[in-house]
Amino acid sequence: LRILYGYFTLPINERAGSTSPMQVIPGDETLGATIEAVNLADTSDAAIDAIVQALGRHGVIRFPRQTLSAAQLKAFSARLGELEINVIGAFQEPGHPEVMILSNIIENGKPIGLGDAGQSWHADMSYSKTIAFANVLYALKVPQRDGETLGATEFCDMCAAYDDLAPAIKAQLTGKTALHDFSKYWDMMRARPGNTRPPLSEAQRKAKPPVSHPVVITHPISGRKALYANPGYAVRINELPQPESDALLEYLFAHQTRDQYRYVFRWTAGDVLVWDNLRTIHQAAADYSPDEHRFIRRCQVMATRFFPVH
Repeated sequence: LRILYGYFTLPINERAGSTSPMQVIPGDETLGATIEAVNLADTSDAAIDAIVQALGRHGVIRFPRQTLSAAQLKAFSARLGELEINVIGAFQEPGHPEVMILSNIIENGKPIGLGDAGQSWHADMSYSKTIAFANVLYALKVPQRDGETLGATEFCDMCAAYDDLAPAIKAQLTGKTALHDFSKYWDMMRARPGNTRPPLSEAQRKAKPPVSHPVVITHPISGRKALYANPGYAVRINELPQPESDALLEYLFAHQTRDQYRYVFRWTAGDVLVWDNLRTIHQAAADYSPDEHRFIRRCQVMATRFFPVH
């Protein structure tokens, strides 16, 4: 197998009998690439390593035309790293709790998935002591209206956002940590009109207490610096008085979501999308109605391959 990186070709040793080249096709924006000619249900270790490197380079990777069972999606995702079972403990594939269902479909009067997942800027698992490396989402149903695809996922590039900070701001952020709280995002979503999320239980809150992480991290693949204080979960900068913390976070949240750092991904059924949570923040567009159905399976890959838990 040969991995094609734009104008660069990298040789990869694939298992015997495979003749299909895996092509990495970069997009025209700061984020995003498509990998063609790969079956995620049957990939070699070398191909997985190449996918991880491509993810570090491009931030968001699309694998079109996939046909995967829940078990196959979980198996592929687990090869990228340790999988998380979501703290809400609901909307899981039977027999595969690591696979969560994101959907607005109602069956027998009950939702079959989390219907409002990700509809505000955030980075998954920044509220956890062990942070996330990647998300893996597999679309089976994509809402459409008048021939237009709905329910896009937007991303912002935190490496580019950090690069563009003024030197004085970079100096101010050096050595700073931010407190991240799971309940901030959950309660924010519950406050939206018509939202049906239940309040977090005491057990759920205890399972994910607030944690602190550096405001700036060094990406373990690219070596670039990235902002790691997102609007969904970051609540304060620990080393600053509250008014100064509030002002700086407000500035960072506005800066990191500027249009120049954005990449919009529009889904097609059969897409598997993998994105780098260390480099990006994301949000899902809530531009479709309850009768315009969306069904996506999701796995969360933790960053233990880079930051081992001791």
